[in-house]
Amino acid sequence: LWLECSVAAGGIMAYIVYKRKKTRTIPLGDGWWGVGEKTLSEDQKIYPFQVETSDKEIEDLYERIDRTRYADPLEDGKFHYGFNSTYLKKVVSYWRHEFDWKKQVAVLNKYPHFKTKIEGLDVHFIHVRPPHRENQKVLPIMIVHGWPGSFYEFYKILPLLTQSRDGVVFEVICPSIPGYGFSEASHKQGFNSLAAARIFLKLMERLGFSQFYLQGGDWGSLITTNMAQMKPQCVNGLHLNMCMSNSGFKVLLSLLIGPYLPFLVGLSREDVRRLFPFFEKNVFEMLRESGYFHIQATKPDTAGCGVNDSPVGLAAWILEKFSSWADMKNRDLEDGGLERKFSLDDLLTNVMIYWTTGSITSSMRFYKENLGSNLNNRVDFKYVIFVPTGFAAFPNELMYCPKSWAQIRYRNLQSYTFMPRGGHFAAFEEPQLLADDLFNFVKKVEKS
Repeated sequence: LWLECSVAAGGIMAYIVYKRKKTRTIPLGDGWWGVGEKTLSEDQKIYPFQVETSDKEIEDLYERIDRTRYADPLEDGKFHYGFNSTYLKKVVSYWRHEFDWKKQVAVLNKYPHFKTKIEGLDVHFIHVRPPHRENQKVLPIMIVHGWPGSFYEFYKILPLLTQSRDGVVFEVICPSIPGYGFSEASHKQGFNSLAAARIFLKLMERLGFSQFYLQGGDWGSLITTNMAQMKPQCVNGLHLNMCMSNSGFKVLLSLLIGPYLPFLVGLSREDVRRLFPFFEKNVFEMLRESGYFHIQATKPDTAGCGVNDSPVGLAAWILEKFSSWADMKNRDLEDGGLERKFSLDDLLTNVMIYWTTGSITSSMRFYKENLGSNLNNRVDFKYVIFVPTGFAAFPNELMYCPKSWAQIRYRNLQSYTFMPRGGHFAAFEEPQLLADDLFNFVKKVEKS
Protein backbone atom coordinates (compact mmCIF):
# COMPACT_ATOMS: atom_id res chain seq x y z
CA LEU A 1 0.00 0.00 0.00
CA TRP A 2 2.82 2.37 0.92
CA LEU A 3 4.50 1.65 -2.41
CA GLU A 4 1.25 2.19 -4.35
CA CYS A 5 0.61 5.48 -2.55
CA SER A 6 4.17 6.61 -3.20
CA VAL A 7 3.87 5.80 -6.90
CA ALA A 8 0.52 7.60 -7.10
CA ALA A 9 1.90 10.64 -5.28
CA GLY A 10 4.93 10.62 -7.55
CA GLY A 11 2.68 10.50 -10.59
CA ILE A 12 0.61 13.44 -9.32
CA MET A 13 3.75 15.48 -8.61
CA ALA A 14 5.15 14.65 -12.04
CA TYR A 15 1.91 15.82 -13.65
CA ILE A 16 1.99 19.06 -11.64
CA VAL A 17 5.61 19.65 -12.67
CA TYR A 18 4.69 18.85 -16.26
CA LYS A 19 1.79 21.34 -16.30
CA ARG A 20 3.99 23.96 -14.68
CA LYS A 21 6.93 23.48 -17.01
CA LYS A 22 5.47 22.42 -20.33
CA THR A 23 4.94 25.97 -21.54
CA ARG A 24 8.44 27.03 -20.50
CA THR A 25 10.59 27.48 -23.56
CA ILE A 26 13.97 29.05 -24.16
CA PRO A 27 13.41 32.49 -25.69
CA LEU A 28 14.26 32.40 -29.38
CA GLY A 29 15.91 35.82 -29.40
CA ASP A 30 18.01 37.01 -32.32
CA GLY A 31 21.64 37.33 -33.27
CA TRP A 32 24.15 38.70 -35.73
CA TRP A 33 27.32 36.78 -36.55
CA GLY A 34 28.33 38.47 -39.77
CA VAL A 35 31.08 41.01 -40.37
CA GLY A 36 30.61 44.39 -38.70
CA GLU A 37 27.30 45.84 -37.60
CA LYS A 38 23.96 44.17 -38.25
CA THR A 39 22.39 45.23 -41.54
CA LEU A 40 18.91 46.71 -41.67
CA SER A 41 17.71 43.96 -43.98
CA GLU A 42 18.92 40.51 -44.99
CA ASP A 43 18.60 38.65 -48.27
CA GLN A 44 16.27 35.75 -47.47
CA LYS A 45 16.50 34.06 -50.83
CA ILE A 46 17.73 30.48 -51.10
CA TYR A 47 20.41 29.92 -53.72
CA PRO A 48 21.53 26.66 -55.36
CA PHE A 49 25.10 25.70 -54.53
CA GLN A 50 27.57 23.23 -55.98
CA VAL A 51 30.75 21.83 -54.52
CA GLU A 52 33.64 22.68 -56.85
CA THR A 53 37.33 21.99 -57.12
CA SER A 54 40.21 22.89 -59.41
CA ASP A 55 43.54 21.52 -60.59
CA LYS A 56 45.26 24.30 -58.65
CA GLU A 57 43.57 23.21 -55.41
CA ILE A 58 44.59 19.60 -55.95
CA GLU A 59 48.16 20.51 -56.92
CA ASP A 60 48.52 22.57 -53.74
CA LEU A 61 47.31 19.58 -51.72
CA TYR A 62 49.81 17.25 -53.38
CA GLU A 63 52.69 19.67 -52.84
CA ARG A 64 51.89 19.93 -49.14
CA ILE A 65 51.53 16.14 -48.81
CA ASP A 66 54.89 15.61 -50.52
CA ARG A 67 56.61 17.93 -48.03
CA THR A 68 55.25 16.10 -44.98
CA ARG A 69 57.73 15.36 -42.22
CA TYR A 70 56.69 12.28 -40.22
CA ALA A 71 57.64 11.28 -36.68
CA ASP A 72 58.70 7.68 -36.13
CA PRO A 73 56.21 5.69 -34.03
CA LEU A 74 57.17 3.91 -30.83
CA GLU A 75 57.64 0.17 -31.04
CA ASP A 76 54.32 -1.61 -30.52
CA GLY A 77 52.66 1.77 -29.88
CA LYS A 78 49.67 0.93 -32.10
CA PHE A 79 47.04 3.69 -31.65
CA HIS A 80 47.62 4.30 -27.94
CA TYR A 81 49.67 7.44 -28.61
CA GLY A 82 47.33 8.72 -31.29
CA PHE A 83 47.39 8.04 -35.01
CA ASN A 84 50.18 5.56 -35.73
CA SER A 85 52.50 7.17 -38.28
CA THR A 86 53.34 3.87 -40.00
CA TYR A 87 49.70 3.39 -40.93
CA LEU A 88 49.31 7.13 -41.54
CA LYS A 89 51.88 6.85 -44.35
CA LYS A 90 49.71 4.18 -46.00
CA VAL A 91 46.61 6.35 -45.74
CA VAL A 92 48.46 9.36 -47.13
CA SER A 93 49.91 7.29 -49.97
CA TYR A 94 46.38 6.28 -50.93
CA TRP A 95 45.27 9.91 -50.65
CA ARG A 96 48.13 11.10 -52.85
CA HIS A 97 48.07 8.42 -55.55
CA GLU A 98 44.64 6.76 -55.64
CA PHE A 99 41.99 8.98 -54.05
CA ASP A 100 40.06 10.88 -56.73
CA TRP A 101 38.77 14.15 -55.30
CA LYS A 102 37.07 15.18 -58.52
CA LYS A 103 35.12 11.93 -58.49
CA GLN A 104 34.13 12.50 -54.86
CA VAL A 105 33.02 16.05 -55.65
CA ALA A 106 30.61 14.52 -58.15
CA VAL A 107 29.39 12.18 -55.39
CA LEU A 108 28.84 15.15 -53.07
CA ASN A 109 26.84 16.92 -55.79
CA LYS A 110 24.44 14.02 -56.35
CA TYR A 111 22.14 15.65 -53.78
CA PRO A 112 20.88 19.24 -54.15
CA HIS A 113 22.93 21.79 -52.19
CA PHE A 114 21.79 25.27 -51.20
CA LYS A 115 22.90 28.34 -49.29
CA THR A 116 20.93 31.08 -47.61
CA LYS A 117 21.86 34.06 -45.44
CA ILE A 118 20.73 33.85 -41.78
CA GLU A 119 21.93 36.19 -39.02
CA GLY A 120 24.73 37.42 -41.26
CA LEU A 121 26.07 33.97 -42.23
CA ASP A 122 25.83 31.93 -45.41
CA VAL A 123 24.28 28.69 -44.19
CA HIS A 124 24.84 25.60 -46.33
CA PHE A 125 22.44 22.67 -46.44
CA ILE A 126 21.32 19.79 -48.60
CA HIS A 127 17.62 19.22 -49.21
CA VAL A 128 16.58 15.75 -50.36
CA ARG A 129 12.99 15.09 -51.36
CA PRO A 130 11.64 11.54 -51.69
CA PRO A 131 10.35 10.20 -55.03
CA HIS A 132 6.69 11.08 -55.51
CA ARG A 133 4.30 8.24 -54.82
CA GLU A 134 0.61 8.00 -54.15
CA ASN A 135 -0.64 7.35 -50.62
CA GLN A 136 2.57 8.11 -48.76
CA LYS A 137 2.99 10.49 -45.85
CA VAL A 138 6.00 12.78 -46.32
CA LEU A 139 7.51 13.96 -43.04
CA PRO A 140 10.14 16.72 -42.98
CA ILE A 141 13.18 16.00 -40.82
CA MET A 142 16.38 17.88 -40.10
CA ILE A 143 19.44 15.79 -39.27
CA VAL A 144 22.47 17.50 -37.74
CA HIS A 145 26.09 16.32 -37.64
CA GLY A 146 28.82 16.94 -35.07
CA TRP A 147 32.61 17.11 -34.88
CA PRO A 148 34.74 15.95 -36.68
CA GLY A 149 31.98 14.95 -39.05
CA SER A 150 30.02 16.79 -41.72
CA PHE A 151 26.87 16.55 -43.77
CA TYR A 152 28.63 13.77 -45.72
CA GLU A 153 28.16 11.42 -42.75
CA PHE A 154 24.54 11.09 -43.82
CA TYR A 155 25.05 10.11 -47.44
CA LYS A 156 24.53 6.41 -46.67
CA ILE A 157 21.37 6.95 -44.65
CA LEU A 158 19.72 9.44 -47.03
CA PRO A 159 18.57 6.77 -49.53
CA LEU A 160 17.07 4.79 -46.64
CA LEU A 161 15.17 7.75 -45.21
CA THR A 162 13.79 8.86 -48.57
CA GLN A 163 12.46 5.38 -49.42
CA SER A 164 8.86 4.84 -48.31
CA ARG A 165 8.21 2.38 -45.48
CA ASP A 166 4.63 1.43 -44.73
CA GLY A 167 3.49 4.67 -46.31
CA VAL A 168 5.92 6.87 -44.34
CA VAL A 169 8.88 8.66 -45.89
CA PHE A 170 11.14 11.59 -45.01
CA GLU A 171 12.01 14.84 -46.73
CA VAL A 172 15.49 15.49 -45.36
CA ILE A 173 17.20 18.78 -44.61
CA CYS A 174 20.82 18.38 -43.61
CA PRO A 175 22.66 21.62 -42.76
CA SER A 176 26.31 22.26 -42.06
CA ILE A 177 26.82 23.86 -38.65
CA PRO A 178 28.15 27.41 -39.18
CA GLY A 179 31.94 27.15 -39.08
CA TYR A 180 31.88 23.64 -40.51
CA GLY A 181 32.41 22.82 -44.17
CA PHE A 182 30.50 25.06 -46.53
CA SER A 183 28.64 27.07 -43.87
CA GLU A 184 30.27 30.40 -43.11
CA ALA A 185 31.95 30.70 -39.72
CA SER A 186 30.87 33.27 -37.16
CA HIS A 187 32.89 36.49 -37.19
CA LYS A 188 32.04 37.17 -33.56
CA GLN A 189 32.61 35.44 -30.25
CA GLY A 190 29.88 33.44 -28.55
CA PHE A 191 28.46 31.32 -31.37
CA ASN A 192 27.28 28.24 -29.45
CA SER A 193 24.67 25.49 -29.83
CA LEU A 194 21.84 27.86 -28.91
CA ALA A 195 22.82 30.19 -31.74
CA ALA A 196 23.08 27.27 -34.17
CA ALA A 197 19.67 25.99 -33.01
CA ARG A 198 18.06 29.38 -33.60
CA ILE A 199 19.58 29.62 -37.09
CA PHE A 200 18.37 26.13 -38.00
CA LEU A 201 14.86 26.93 -36.76
CA LYS A 202 14.90 30.00 -39.01
CA LEU A 203 16.09 27.80 -41.86
CA MET A 204 13.16 25.40 -41.40
CA GLU A 205 10.77 28.35 -41.27
CA ARG A 206 12.30 29.79 -44.44
CA LEU A 207 11.81 26.44 -46.16
CA GLY A 208 8.13 26.54 -45.21
CA PHE A 209 8.10 23.85 -42.51
CA SER A 210 6.00 24.57 -39.43
CA GLN A 211 6.06 20.97 -38.16
CA PHE A 212 9.05 18.64 -38.43
CA TYR A 213 11.20 15.95 -36.83
CA LEU A 214 14.80 16.28 -35.66
CA GLN A 215 17.69 13.82 -35.43
CA GLY A 216 21.19 14.35 -34.09
CA GLY A 217 24.33 12.92 -32.56
CA ASP A 218 27.40 14.58 -31.03
CA TRP A 219 26.93 18.39 -31.28
CA GLY A 220 23.87 17.62 -33.39
CA SER A 221 22.19 16.08 -30.35
CA LEU A 222 22.66 19.28 -28.35
CA ILE A 223 21.63 21.57 -31.22
CA THR A 224 18.45 19.59 -31.98
CA THR A 225 17.64 19.43 -28.26
CA ASN A 226 17.96 23.23 -28.10
CA MET A 227 15.66 23.50 -31.12
CA ALA A 228 13.07 21.41 -29.29
CA GLN A 229 13.44 23.67 -26.24
CA MET A 230 13.03 26.84 -28.26
CA LYS A 231 10.08 25.82 -30.42
CA PRO A 232 8.52 22.65 -29.01
CA GLN A 233 5.28 23.43 -30.85
CA CYS A 234 7.11 22.90 -34.16
CA VAL A 235 8.96 19.70 -33.23
CA ASN A 236 6.87 16.58 -33.71
CA GLY A 237 9.64 14.37 -32.40
CA LEU A 238 13.32 14.38 -31.44
CA HIS A 239 15.52 11.35 -32.14
CA LEU A 240 19.04 11.16 -30.71
CA ASN A 241 21.96 8.76 -30.83
CA MET A 242 23.90 10.61 -28.14
CA CYS A 243 22.38 11.87 -24.92
CA MET A 244 23.72 14.39 -22.42
CA SER A 245 21.64 14.09 -19.26
CA ASN A 246 21.69 16.37 -16.26
CA SER A 247 23.76 15.29 -13.30
CA GLY A 248 22.18 15.24 -9.87
CA PHE A 249 21.11 13.17 -6.90
CA LYS A 250 19.40 10.49 -8.98
CA VAL A 251 22.53 9.90 -11.05
CA LEU A 252 24.70 9.81 -7.92
CA LEU A 253 22.35 7.31 -6.29
CA SER A 254 22.47 5.15 -9.42
CA LEU A 255 26.25 5.08 -9.29
CA LEU A 256 26.31 4.11 -5.61
CA ILE A 257 23.56 1.48 -5.60
CA GLY A 258 23.45 0.44 -9.27
CA PRO A 259 26.24 -2.16 -9.24
CA TYR A 260 24.57 -4.05 -6.38
CA LEU A 261 20.79 -3.40 -6.56
CA PRO A 262 20.20 -1.93 -10.01
CA PHE A 263 16.43 -2.47 -9.97
CA LEU A 264 16.11 -0.07 -7.03
CA VAL A 265 17.48 2.82 -9.09
CA GLY A 266 15.84 2.01 -12.42
CA LEU A 267 18.80 0.30 -14.09
CA SER A 268 18.49 -2.81 -16.24
CA ARG A 269 21.00 -5.64 -16.54
CA GLU A 270 22.16 -4.18 -19.85
CA ASP A 271 22.60 -0.80 -18.16
CA VAL A 272 24.84 -2.40 -15.55
CA ARG A 273 26.87 -4.20 -18.20
CA ARG A 274 27.45 -1.02 -20.18
CA LEU A 275 27.87 1.39 -17.29
CA PHE A 276 30.04 -0.38 -14.73
CA PRO A 277 32.73 -0.31 -13.52
CA PHE A 278 31.82 3.34 -13.90
CA PHE A 279 35.16 5.00 -13.24
CA GLU A 280 36.99 2.74 -15.67
CA LYS A 281 34.42 3.00 -18.46
CA ASN A 282 33.24 6.58 -18.06
CA VAL A 283 35.91 8.52 -16.18
CA PHE A 284 39.35 7.04 -16.83
CA GLU A 285 38.40 6.11 -20.40
CA MET A 286 37.22 9.64 -21.09
CA LEU A 287 40.39 11.10 -19.59
CA ARG A 288 42.38 8.97 -22.02
CA GLU A 289 40.26 10.19 -24.93
CA SER A 290 39.57 13.82 -24.13
CA GLY A 291 42.90 15.54 -24.75
CA TYR A 292 41.50 17.04 -27.97
CA PHE A 293 38.49 18.23 -25.99
CA HIS A 294 40.51 20.31 -23.55
CA ILE A 295 42.61 21.84 -26.33
CA GLN A 296 39.62 22.77 -28.46
CA ALA A 297 37.67 24.09 -25.48
CA THR A 298 40.53 26.38 -24.41
CA LYS A 299 42.99 27.23 -27.22
CA PRO A 300 41.43 26.14 -30.52
CA ASP A 301 43.22 28.74 -32.62
CA THR A 302 46.65 27.57 -31.46
CA ALA A 303 46.09 23.94 -32.46
CA GLY A 304 44.18 25.12 -35.52
CA CYS A 305 47.26 26.83 -36.96
CA GLY A 306 48.98 23.49 -37.45
CA VAL A 307 46.12 21.34 -38.72
CA ASN A 308 44.78 24.04 -41.02
CA ASP A 309 48.18 24.31 -42.72
CA SER A 310 49.11 20.62 -42.97
CA PRO A 311 46.76 18.22 -44.77
CA VAL A 312 48.48 15.22 -43.19
CA GLY A 313 48.24 16.77 -39.73
CA LEU A 314 44.56 17.46 -40.38
CA ALA A 315 43.95 13.87 -41.50
CA ALA A 316 45.65 12.48 -38.40
CA TRP A 317 43.71 14.82 -36.10
CA ILE A 318 40.35 13.87 -37.64
CA LEU A 319 40.80 10.22 -38.56
CA GLU A 320 42.09 9.18 -35.15
CA LYS A 321 38.57 9.97 -33.86
CA PHE A 322 36.96 7.74 -36.47
CA SER A 323 39.18 4.96 -35.17
CA SER A 324 38.73 5.16 -31.41
CA TRP A 325 35.19 6.55 -31.37
CA ALA A 326 33.94 3.68 -33.50
CA ASP A 327 35.39 1.28 -30.92
CA MET A 328 37.90 1.99 -28.15
CA LYS A 329 39.41 -1.47 -28.72
CA ASN A 330 40.74 -0.17 -32.04
CA ARG A 331 43.56 1.48 -30.12
CA ASP A 332 45.06 -2.00 -29.75
CA LEU A 333 45.43 -2.39 -33.52
CA GLU A 334 48.32 -1.31 -35.74
CA ASP A 335 45.90 0.25 -38.26
CA GLY A 336 43.45 1.51 -35.65
CA GLY A 337 40.72 -0.65 -37.22
CA LEU A 338 39.94 2.33 -39.39
CA GLU A 339 38.85 0.35 -42.44
CA ARG A 340 36.67 -2.08 -40.51
CA LYS A 341 33.73 0.30 -40.63
CA PHE A 342 34.76 2.93 -43.16
CA SER A 343 36.31 3.12 -46.61
CA LEU A 344 39.30 5.40 -47.14
CA ASP A 345 37.35 7.19 -49.86
CA ASP A 346 34.58 8.09 -47.40
CA LEU A 347 37.00 9.10 -44.66
CA LEU A 348 39.16 11.23 -46.94
CA THR A 349 36.09 12.89 -48.46
CA ASN A 350 35.16 14.08 -44.97
CA VAL A 351 38.72 15.29 -44.41
CA MET A 352 38.67 17.11 -47.76
CA ILE A 353 35.51 18.99 -46.78
CA TYR A 354 37.47 20.45 -43.86
CA TRP A 355 40.64 20.96 -45.92
CA THR A 356 39.18 22.69 -48.96
CA THR A 357 37.01 25.01 -46.87
CA GLY A 358 39.72 25.76 -44.30
CA SER A 359 37.11 25.21 -41.61
CA ILE A 360 38.95 23.08 -39.06
CA THR A 361 39.83 26.00 -36.75
CA SER A 362 36.32 27.46 -36.73
CA SER A 363 34.86 23.99 -36.13
CA MET A 364 37.17 23.58 -33.13
CA ARG A 365 36.07 26.94 -31.73
CA PHE A 366 32.59 25.51 -31.26
CA TYR A 367 33.98 23.66 -28.23
CA LYS A 368 35.23 26.83 -26.58
CA GLU A 369 32.01 28.70 -27.28
CA ASN A 370 29.92 25.93 -25.71
CA LEU A 371 32.22 24.96 -22.87
CA GLY A 372 33.58 28.31 -21.76
CA SER A 373 31.36 28.01 -18.68
CA ASN A 374 29.72 25.23 -16.69
CA LEU A 375 27.16 23.51 -18.91
CA ASN A 376 24.86 22.96 -15.94
CA ASN A 377 24.59 26.73 -15.52
CA ARG A 378 23.47 27.28 -19.10
CA VAL A 379 19.83 28.14 -19.62
CA ASP A 380 19.18 25.06 -21.77
CA PHE A 381 20.33 22.71 -19.01
CA LYS A 382 17.76 24.25 -16.67
CA TYR A 383 14.86 23.35 -18.97
CA VAL A 384 13.54 19.84 -19.44
CA ILE A 385 12.29 18.61 -22.83
CA PHE A 386 8.70 17.52 -23.32
CA VAL A 387 8.57 16.80 -27.03
CA PRO A 388 8.34 13.07 -27.91
CA THR A 389 11.89 11.73 -27.82
CA GLY A 390 13.57 8.57 -29.05
CA PHE A 391 17.06 7.41 -28.18
CA ALA A 392 19.24 4.86 -29.96
CA ALA A 393 21.91 3.66 -27.51
CA PHE A 394 24.86 2.36 -29.52
CA PRO A 395 27.18 0.12 -27.48
CA ASN A 396 30.43 1.84 -28.45
CA GLU A 397 29.26 5.41 -27.87
CA LEU A 398 31.77 7.49 -25.93
CA MET A 399 29.63 7.82 -22.81
CA TYR A 400 26.68 5.65 -21.92
CA CYS A 401 23.36 7.18 -20.79
CA PRO A 402 20.85 4.74 -19.24
CA LYS A 403 17.16 5.20 -19.94
CA SER A 404 16.48 6.31 -16.35
CA TRP A 405 19.11 9.06 -16.72
CA ALA A 406 17.79 10.18 -20.11
CA GLN A 407 14.32 10.55 -18.59
CA ILE A 408 15.61 13.14 -16.12
CA ARG A 409 15.93 15.61 -18.98
CA TYR A 410 13.78 14.11 -21.72
CA ARG A 411 10.43 13.73 -19.97
CA ASN A 412 8.54 12.25 -22.91
CA LEU A 413 10.92 9.43 -23.84
CA GLN A 414 8.81 7.25 -26.11
CA SER A 415 11.49 4.85 -27.28
CA TYR A 416 14.87 3.74 -25.99
CA THR A 417 16.67 1.09 -28.01
CA PHE A 418 19.76 -0.92 -27.10
CA MET A 419 21.47 -1.04 -30.47
CA PRO A 420 23.33 -4.30 -31.21
CA ARG A 421 26.50 -2.71 -32.59
CA GLY A 422 27.99 0.61 -33.61
CA GLY A 423 29.71 3.59 -32.10
CA HIS A 424 29.75 7.38 -32.15
CA PHE A 425 29.26 7.93 -35.90
CA ALA A 426 25.96 6.06 -36.10
CA ALA A 427 24.76 7.18 -39.53
CA PHE A 428 28.21 6.64 -41.03
CA GLU A 429 28.83 3.26 -39.36
CA GLU A 430 25.39 1.67 -39.19
CA PRO A 431 22.99 3.58 -41.45
CA GLN A 432 20.48 0.72 -41.67
CA LEU A 433 20.25 0.30 -37.89
CA LEU A 434 19.82 4.01 -37.32
CA ALA A 435 17.23 4.33 -40.09
CA ASP A 436 15.25 1.39 -38.71
CA ASP A 437 15.16 2.89 -35.22
CA LEU A 438 14.23 6.33 -36.54
CA PHE A 439 11.34 4.94 -38.61
CA ASN A 440 10.09 2.89 -35.65
CA PHE A 441 10.19 5.93 -33.38
CA VAL A 442 8.40 8.20 -35.85
CA LYS A 443 5.69 5.63 -36.56
CA LYS A 444 5.07 5.37 -32.82
CA VAL A 445 4.79 9.14 -32.49
CA GLU A 446 2.50 9.43 -35.53
CA LYS A 447 0.12 6.84 -34.06
CA SER A 448 -0.06 8.51 -30.64
